This record gives sequence, structure tokens and C-alpha cells, in this order.
Amino acid sequence: MANLKMNNPRTFILIAVIAGLFIAIGHLIAGPRGALFALVLAGLMNFYAYWNSDKLVLRMYGAQESSAQTHPDLYRIVQTLAQRADLPTPRVYIIDSDQPNAFATGRNPDHAAVAVSTGLLRLLDSQEIAGVIAHELAHIANRDTLTMTITATLAGAIGYLAQLPFLFTSHRSDNHKSHGAIVHLIVMILAPMAAMLVQMAISRTREYSADAIGAHICGDPKALASALRKIEQATHRIDNPIAEENPATAHLFIINPLVHGGMDNLFSTHPTTANRIKRLSHLEINQPKTIIKNKGPWG
Repeated sequence: MANLKMNNPRTFILIAVIAGLFIAIGHLIAGPRGALFALVLAGLMNFYAYWNSDKLVLRMYGAQESSAQTHPDLYRIVQTLAQRADLPTPRVYIIDSDQPNAFATGRNPDHAAVAVSTGLLRLLDSQEIAGVIAHELAHIANRDTLTMTITATLAGAIGYLAQLPFLFTSHRSDNHKSHGAIVHLIVMILAPMAAMLVQMAISRTREYSADAIGAHICGDPKALASALRKIEQATHRIDNPIAEENPATAHLFIINPLVHGGMDNLFSTHPTTANRIKRLSHLEINQPKTIIKNKGPWG
């Protein structure tokens, strides 16, 4: 858990940068009044995201809540691993998607949820699913879910806010239009890009730590590594239309659901899977623990 906590100051700085971008865009749009408007809007959005982050993302992906009756094996894995991690059992959701993937959300461990796709349940065996769930529980334990959801909300909002300048240019004099149009065009291009870079930096630092903590929770780093390999291979073949329409949420998933390249740098949405697997291979777990004896993929 110590490695996860070391990332907190950096995360707070990155979120502050996003908020600063938000305010700067507001100033470029309408001067001091625009900056004040953006500041108030950013505060309101953070407040809304804090209380509704789980509902917002789950509703976006059409997730349906599961239970011990509807998915007994999956629920038993979640419950067992949550007990090992000393966490309340999160709510379990199923996303009807052929792309295998998973994410966690919620403002704190008492109001957390884990969502897995139907494609993931079909592709992975029980030990691999346990590795994925343990990774998501690591995010919940460190409250990454709140940080990452707020970041996604602000980063997405900057993209929309950057479109507003052209709504204001039509009301200005011709003397201001030519200069303003150039500034606004720059804002439209650079602001969403800058917000996405900050968002990606937050995600990258979190994934390595969640992999390490998750491996200790499930007791089987090889199973988590195998799951990461299978999920990445499948995401290259299977689209996730909702994620494509909402790229600001891509960093929530265990593997980037969008088409992505192989550069493992500060600005990658996720570290490369090869590097994540390499780190997992160097972990030493004293006593790996079997979650469920069944080793076949789930239907």
C-alpha cells in the first residue's frame, strides 16, 4: 500500500493542472468573468463527480448489477478477495460487451463498484478473473476510483469548454474577431490535448501500483499477467463503441479499450502490457492462493 500512497501528491498536482487549464480557457473565452465561471463550474463538476461518479460511469456503459444469485462464482471471487484486502464487498456489475475489460468506480471503499464485461467472463479462467478483480480492488483501496473519475469528468469537460469560444465570437466586433478566432482555434486544439496528457499521466502511475497490490491480494501474479495479455490481445480485435465515444473514460479500464500504440511513456493512457507483465514476473508471493478450482473459461 505504501507504493500507492506515494502517488497521491503527484495526483493532486495533476488534478490541479487540469483545473488550472479549465480556468485559463474560461479566461480566454470571456476574461476574468470567464475565469470565474470556469472556476465555479469546475467546483460544481468536482462536487457532482464526488457524489455520483459510480452512477455516472456505470450508467454510461449500461452496466447491470449482479448478485450471488445471478453470478455466484464471480460474486464469490469478489467477496473472497475483498475480505483478503480488508475491504467491504463492492457492488458487482456486468457490462454487455464483447470486448473483455473491467473497471472499478465509486467515491470510497464503502460506495464502490466493480464492473466486468461479458467478454471478459467468456475469455478468462477463474484464476485470471481473480487477478483482474484484485487489481480493481487495489484501485478501490487507495481511492483511485474517485481520483480517476473526477479527472475523467474534468478532462472531458475541457474538451467541451474549448468549443465555447466560437459561440462568443459571433457577438464581437470585426476588430476582435480575427485575432480572437486565432486564439480560440489554438485553445480548441491544445486545451483538450493538454487535459488528456495530464489524465494519461495519472492513469499510468496508478496502473503499475494496482498491478503490484492486486497480485498480493489474489496471491497469483502469473494469473494477473496472463489476464492482461489475453485482454490486450482481444482489445485489438474487438471494438468498444461506448469507450470510443467517451475517450475521457478510457483510463478507468484495466486495459485501454481504445486503439493505442506501443510507446510506454508519461503520456500513454496505460503502461504497455509487456512492461506490466515484466514487473509482475519479478514479484515474489510467498503462498499463492487458489480462489476457485475450476480452471476453464466461463460461459
